[in-house]
Amino acid sequence: MASESKKTYWPHMIIGFLLLAIVLGYWTVRAAKSMPVQETNDYMMKYQQADININDIIESKQRFDSQYLIELKDVETMVMTDNVNSNRVQHDQVRLSMGPNHFSYTVTDKSGSTVSDANVSFLLTRPHTTVDDQMIDVVPLKGDRYVTPDINISKPGRYTLRLRVKIGNDTGYSHFEAYLQPKK
Repeated sequence: MASESKKTYWPHMIIGFLLLAIVLGYWTVRAAKSMPVQETNDYMMKYQQADININDIIESKQRFDSQYLIELKDVETMVMTDNVNSNRVQHDQVRLSMGPNHFSYTVTDKSGSTVSDANVSFLLTRPHTTVDDQMIDVVPLKGDRYVTPDINISKPGRYTLRLRVKIGNDTGYSHFEAYLQPKK
């Protein structure tokens, strides 16, 4: 009798698939670590706190918006052209300057009277990162405006100006896009 020797390749295939899975798993973890996730600061608080209290935040903001107005004053804006590939309207951005910048806000009720007893906080942040955040917990009232102290801005690029105003149990938010052009 002649013995037939059949070769089976399935153990080699299993080892090959196992090695492929390990290599792809390593590649996925390495790619994910190179692009870390940044928390959002839309309501000038940690994302988890905003997520837990979002209904209260929205109700408070609606009450605030029905009684008060927040306006950014004395800033130069850049005229933005609409992107033809997007249906999003491009709002004019605040033009920042290299070095010290300060921002003036008015908080008025619907009749136009200045609110002088508001608790105002300011945050200068960059989109998609919290590394360069500059928070001012108490913005003082000077005359009829809440004016931030000078904030030194040295990195060119996009910024976001956020303001939180608390009056009693109501809280309002202001959000403006800003841009610092690079030196040429």
